[in-house]
Amino acid sequence: MTQTASIWLVILVALVAANLPFMNERWLAAGPMASSKEKPMWGRLAELVLLYFLVGLLALALERRLGQIYPQGWEFYAITATLFVTLAFPGFVWRYLTKRRSR
Repeated sequence: MTQTASIWLVILVALVAANLPFMNERWLAAGPMASSKEKPMWGRLAELVLLYFLVGLLALALERRLGQIYPQGWEFYAITATLFVTLAFPGFVWRYLTKRRSR
């Protein structure tokens, strides 16, 4: 896999993973349904943090496969976390800010 393909793969996986907690009622998209009618907000945020780290592990594995891993400072992680939250905005808007019919 080329470096460009790896970058686009990480961006696409990050986009899907960032919106996943807001698009379904299952825990981590594969687990059991939430016990109440909807997952609580803290559960969605916890999933978002977990998925951020999983996407980071994927990116780290792809970087290791391409060559030497460049050491990163705290600034890198602050920017990637902010970018991940920004990618989650469409799912948040769909879940909490759009009007839908009663279920």
